[in-house]
Amino acid sequence: MRAPRHGSMRAHVALAFAALVLAGDALHPALAGGCGFDYKDALSKTIIFLEAQRSGKLPRSNRVKWRGDSGLDDGKLANVDLTGGYYDAGDNVKYGLPLAFTVTTLAWTALAFKPELESTKELKHVHQAIKWGTDYLLKCAARKNKLWVQFGDPNLDHQCWVRPENMKAPRTLYEIDSKTPGTEIAAETSAAFAASSMVFRDDKKYSRNLLNKAKLLFTFAKSHLGSYDGECPFYCSYSGYNDELLWAATWLYLATRRQVYADFIAHEAISSSVAEFSWDLKFPGAQVLLAEFNMTSAGGAQNFKSQADNFVCAVLPDTAFHQVFITPGGVIHLRDGANSQYVTSTAFLLVVYADLLLRTGQTVLCGNQPLPPARLHEFARQQMDYLLGANPRHSSYVVGFGANPPTQPHHRGASTPVLPPGTDVNCGLSFGDWMAPDKPNPNELTGAIVGGPDKNDGFVDKRGNSSYTEPCTYINSLAIGPLAALAVRGVQLVATQ
Repeated sequence: MRAPRHGSMRAHVALAFAALVLAGDALHPALAGGCGFDYKDALSKTIIFLEAQRSGKLPRSNRVKWRGDSGLDDGKLANVDLTGGYYDAGDNVKYGLPLAFTVTTLAWTALAFKPELESTKELKHVHQAIKWGTDYLLKCAARKNKLWVQFGDPNLDHQCWVRPENMKAPRTLYEIDSKTPGTEIAAETSAAFAASSMVFRDDKKYSRNLLNKAKLLFTFAKSHLGSYDGECPFYCSYSGYNDELLWAATWLYLATRRQVYADFIAHEAISSSVAEFSWDLKFPGAQVLLAEFNMTSAGGAQNFKSQADNFVCAVLPDTAFHQVFITPGGVIHLRDGANSQYVTSTAFLLVVYADLLLRTGQTVLCGNQPLPPARLHEFARQQMDYLLGANPRHSSYVVGFGANPPTQPHHRGASTPVLPPGTDVNCGLSFGDWMAPDKPNPNELTGAIVGGPDKNDGFVDKRGNSSYTEPCTYINSLAIGPLAALAVRGVQLVATQ
């Protein structure tokens, strides 16, 4: 995305940016600019982490050399090939909802930050990450009105601390269909296909296949309404399915520009102003995407631009509508348990939305208070810089990057030594042997962004401290765009012409 071509707007933004940088740094001195981070290195490593999460037969090009093939029998219980995809975090289960969200947000990243990813020579790697997910999801969606949504029983999986290459738990299959619906997962997978179809338009056959699956899954999702609770208590959809339906319809509209999806958005979809963008809550993502089109929902009663503004106003600490807790060190903290996901998702949305506002010559309105796009860019940079080391601990939350990075991420593959294929692991001893020891993991989980600090900026780098040391694919998928922008544009994050 590009900044507007009008010099007067550039001058206005520059002045506003200077004032707000000073205001922002005064609020949080630990986050003052000029940190000197190697954003390109952080970007590259953030993408590499996704390769460590791959399931299935790994290609020779896989850059995480301590990983091997795993989950090669996935689907065998149903006589189908369902190998591939991603493990979501530090265990060996493939969960459909966060996996599809990871793919959707990777696709959005590839679309929104294409020039930056090309400049950093990372676009190819992002495309590979997307396709690793879509190839798997296409297998899961091979039959109409049916979707395979999970592999591995999490309760059994959690009884053994073992690498996925040596896992012993049965690869139990879970599915949704017309009798057992799962609107959230079906709609999110539809969104992943629709967004990815735009990324791969140069491959017309593959793109068409993705788009056709997206359409079928969206019809299935809205025709068989019902929440799927099979991924609870690990991935319960607390927000319901209305956000996923709006999210999927939005991506289908962007991919096709068909009126049927615009009509659904305008007259059937439900939208709401919230202060969170995550695997469970997609409203702000859809609102930012739709803000450019001056579209409304609820028959015109709700304006997506206004709702996107509301998200910003709820997040930024210097508005009268601020809702989100900010730690003393200046980072967003919504809840313990992979809180970094809200940091990267917010930074992502703020950069994307600020780029849109610059391109269209608009600002955010918080009541009567206008906020220039530069303020969104600045806050996004502060959030990413916090994760990279500009925090009270002066420590990185990215494995293998920066000062004092985590060495004990809660991750089976990284914390267990490489074992020969077929090794019979004693599950009863595995936790004492590999999870409990207070020492660095034998395998570096390069680029993993761990869960992050508590609300007081505290952090203990212990493997058993899973709420704070476990990484997730969707933390990283949403970090790639802001890091690419920082690597190419510099700390002000304003795109050049």
